Amino acid sequence: MEIIAEFASKLADNVEKVIIGKREVIHMAIIALLCDGHLLLEDVPGTGKTMLARSLALSLGVDFKRLQCTPDLLPNDVTGVSIYNQSEQAFSFIPGPAFTNVLLCDEINRATPRTQSALLESMGERQITVDGTTYSLKRPFFVIATQNPIEYEGTFPLPEAQLDRFMMKIRLGYLDNQLESRMLVNLGKEHPVENLNQVVDGYQIPELARRIWDVNVDQTVRDYIVQLVVATREHPSLVLGASPRGSHALYRAAQAQAALKNRDYVLPDDVKQLATVVLAHRCIIHPESALRGLSMDSIITGIVNDTALDIGKLT
Repeated sequence: MEIIAEFASKLADNVEKVIIGKREVIHMAIIALLCDGHLLLEDVPGTGKTMLARSLALSLGVDFKRLQCTPDLLPNDVTGVSIYNQSEQAFSFIPGPAFTNVLLCDEINRATPRTQSALLESMGERQITVDGTTYSLKRPFFVIATQNPIEYEGTFPLPEAQLDRFMMKIRLGYLDNQLESRMLVNLGKEHPVENLNQVVDGYQIPELARRIWDVNVDQTVRDYIVQLVVATREHPSLVLGASPRGSHALYRAAQAQAALKNRDYVLPDDVKQLATVVLAHRCIIHPESALRGLSMDSIITGIVNDTALDIGKLT
């Protein structure tokens, strides 16, 4: 696990040259990356969502594409299109932005449901089907999508099937006074992202992801993960709980968290630290509970606090 921990540390250190004071958020993004998952960033404008995606891609040295989502964006603008070549008298496929390693879908909720659904196959199966022909995507393939939680006019909320494809949903949040002052100094001349260099080989990620499978998860910890997910399905304040894909995502994320800390075994604390960012966006809160001031994060935190782990069986 030392190789994985060193890889993650170098990557985080480099990204933090641009995204200062957000080590935990960077850590979560790296976990999603190493688990072959995808990341949804939801926060107000100007908090560094796009810069985080660019910084990761530059640090990894992989192919990066940005897709600016708007209501007039078509599915073919994402996946690609077949064009008739008169000289060859045959159709030629022109790949879209989805044929990359790191794809930034900026303001994904501004795209129509039809365009949003064009990403489902690529995110779930790492392939794209156009005009009856299936094309495999590059590895690694990592989607980072952003959305603004305060503007709803002209937006199309992501359906549950789409949200469930994202391994994590995280927020960057504002900086404290000291860090924001430091940020102003960093941005005084040239933006630090312009001088960011590759520090790790991003094409190692598929191999590192396979190594993460070797991280041991005790039966008691597995049962604990299942208990947490089942509790979301039975909670009176939730209309819909997390899916089995949510269980798998939490299991994989806990393995990656352990590997990043140079451990070959998962601790219950790994699961607790990741439960909210992995499970909250997969659930639907009851409207009456929302009116009472409850949030999804507080409900998941409550479930984690109320779900007991049988330490006596932990080996």
